[in-house]
Amino acid sequence: MELRPSKPFTDMTEAAIKKLPGQLGVYQIADAQGTIVKIGFAGGRAPFGLRSELLKELEALGAGHRFRVEVNMQYTTRYQELLMLHQADFGALPRENAKDPPPRLGHLSPR
Repeated sequence: MELRPSKPFTDMTEAAIKKLPGQLGVYQIADAQGTIVKIGFAGGRAPFGLRSELLKELEALGAGHRFRVEVNMQYTTRYQELLMLHQADFGALPRENAKDPPPRLGHLSPR
């Protein structure tokens, strides 16, 4: 598995989200310019996994965003890894994650 996700982004529409599997995993949401604004995960409490979480995000963030997902049973670890990677690459958490940062986040040196 690559450290940095390489899947293309998909327009964040209700129709696109409803095609997603009801599986656990992580996701990234980007704005129209391609800037990642949120990294999140669908855990065991999400009734329909990635689909449920991204429908909530669509309602909260509104139209005009794009998303990509990664099905992953170790979603908590991968979520933290993606946050640390973003912080290492850009010097800060994504905009929406910075509003409510995780309590403890390590440091990653991906080079």
